[in-house]
Amino acid sequence: MGSNIFYTKFSELSGNRIDPFYYIPELVELEKQVKRVSKKRLRDFVLSVSSGATPKKSVTNEYYTEDEKDGIPFLRVQNLTQYGKLNFNGLKFITQATHEGMLKRSQVEEDDLLIKITGVGRMAIASVPEKGFVGNTNQHMVVIKTKDRKTSETLATYLNLDIAEKLASRRATGGTRPALDYPALLSIPIIYDENIVIKLQEAYKQKEQKEKEALNKLNSVNTYLLNELGIEPFINEKESLDNRVFFRKFNDLSGDRFDPIWQLNMKYNISGGRYENKILHQIANVSKGQSITSSQITIGDYPVIAGGQTSPYSHHNYNQKENVITVSASGAYSGYVWHHNYKIFASDCSVIRSKNEENIMTEYLAEILKLKQSEIYKLQQGAGQPHVYSRDLEKLLIPVPDDRNKQLEIVSKIQAIRNEVETLKEEAINIYESVKREIENMILGKIDD
Repeated sequence: MGSNIFYTKFSELSGNRIDPFYYIPELVELEKQVKRVSKKRLRDFVLSVSSGATPKKSVTNEYYTEDEKDGIPFLRVQNLTQYGKLNFNGLKFITQATHEGMLKRSQVEEDDLLIKITGVGRMAIASVPEKGFVGNTNQHMVVIKTKDRKTSETLATYLNLDIAEKLASRRATGGTRPALDYPALLSIPIIYDENIVIKLQEAYKQKEQKEKEALNKLNSVNTYLLNELGIEPFINEKESLDNRVFFRKFNDLSGDRFDPIWQLNMKYNISGGRYENKILHQIANVSKGQSITSSQITIGDYPVIAGGQTSPYSHHNYNQKENVITVSASGAYSGYVWHHNYKIFASDCSVIRSKNEENIMTEYLAEILKLKQSEIYKLQQGAGQPHVYSRDLEKLLIPVPDDRNKQLEIVSKIQAIRNEVETLKEEAINIYESVKREIENMILGKIDD
């Protein structure tokens, strides 16, 4: 507790800032160091600054569009990255009329500097759009015009350093949702050095190369598994997954499912091969997770597994022990397969475990279900809130070697590949972070021991 207590002279209090975070000795000293190197502030490089708004979702058809060709990219904070580039995953689009009308003042062009100013997590994340980009943004980031692209890239690179993030966070106000107002943002001390852009861009290329190696290695898992099972996925050249129209004979309709998504899925089952295919419910217990509301969740040691690809919550209790499979039941990621080697609280998901671990390994079942991931996604029902039901999962065909040693061999090989993937990912991050630390030491005049 003693390390959280410090003293500040009354004469050192700044303006209307009396919150203790602003006066943490480490941050005060860091700002003094930066100011000894440079007297510049962000405002010295800004020609203009603006931010947008979030059009009401209740009138989606008026403001938003699904047409990527004619729509205007609508950037949100999740599209900003610490690497100075935009990430277009989950990108939304607005209509041309919204871009030219309601959000005219927050239009984004290719050389602009974009900075996050509100939200939890890292503050002042900055990116510069690629050349030729035209877009728009909401109120959670600002659009800054500078004299040229090189200036924007240099500022973005600096703001994404850890030292700049600390100085930005020091200026943020608000507890649960921190924010930087314009004066606070523009007061951030800047050490302007165009050389840091080249250094970090080269490090980013090396990082990307490592990540590409990791992705290629991860993709090899499916190839290896299919080869081991002796399976060649059947794809009818006349009927691709992109086609909206296809035909089925009445005799080929499956059970009580007549909806087209299920019937399309049946055409692409990964089955056959050199091993017997068994129905999942014959070899595994498939059950529902325990319903729980957000108000019932208490912070604890056990991840709450629900409808996503991550676990944002934890609970003080668990309802599933190690070595269990979950399949997310609802939401955009319904159907996501996850294997857990730790205790969890299974909520909005299906729970799968082998009926007899001595005959069929749960870990082996997990690998087969991951192989069928795209197939499982196509089991989704419902438009607004897609759902994957346990009753449909139970019908999946699972190729199973009778020899448990063969299952163990497959699982071990795949785990070895995944370990290599994680190593490559760590190397990718370390390459970039190492250069970043080197740059921070350089611009502060330190010598790296």
